[in-house]
Amino acid sequence: MNTSSRPGTLILLRHGESTWNLENLFTGWTDVPLSERGTKEAVEAGRLMKEAGLRPSVVHESLLLRAIQTTQLALGEMAMSWVPVKRTWRLNERHYGALQGLNKKQTAEKYGEDKVKVWRRSYDVRPPDLDSSDKRHPSHDPRYAALPPELLPGAECLKDVVERMLPYWYDAIVPDLLLYPCVMVSAHGNSLRALVKHLEGLGDQEVVELNIPTGVPRVYELGSDFRPKSWRYLGDAAEVERRAAAVKSQASSSKSSTS
Repeated sequence: MNTSSRPGTLILLRHGESTWNLENLFTGWTDVPLSERGTKEAVEAGRLMKEAGLRPSVVHESLLLRAIQTTQLALGEMAMSWVPVKRTWRLNERHYGALQGLNKKQTAEKYGEDKVKVWRRSYDVRPPDLDSSDKRHPSHDPRYAALPPELLPGAECLKDVVERMLPYWYDAIVPDLLLYPCVMVSAHGNSLRALVKHLEGLGDQEVVELNIPTGVPRVYELGSDFRPKSWRYLGDAAEVERRAAAVKSQASSSKSSTS
């Protein structure tokens, strides 16, 4: 292994727009597919990576369908569907607790935008908890049946996501960065926000204001210390900004938007 070229390139890809993004609903761990637009975004992400000459040797992704579909569509566009994929609940979206399935605009109108912003974006304040008897609780989902009950959240704040994501970063992604020149992570707004916080050393308030657009590859060149030497989004800058702005405005009571 040529250690001078390690760890190399890390690609972060937020899934394309989902059907619940389209309806402006809190999604969290609810398993919903990509929308028609999200499918196009995933294919476009693959095209952008191919044009940039990026060829991930392995992909890490969540257990949620929208991330899985995004990975397969992007790899398919690159003629790289054979690339190994490793899945983990630790890359799942933040669990939004009792808010899951609720309309963001209507929730903001009911509780106030400031309160909803705290629930959505505060670093260490959880939304209302989901009771374990509720069918939406992950204890009722067979994909989490092997996990100890104490690991299954009823609700999470971003701090919780950072804490459950970091062990996977150190135990699985870092070893692959040492083995391969290019590694991809296909996940969600909050799990990727947690990873960016760690990579870039962002403060709690800085990461709250970070808006990661859907379906746009965020490409890092990492040094030997696993810190970014540089990073960039692929694609048209205006389109990247439009998607980031859509994410930012999701919970506004004055405008319904998609992300």
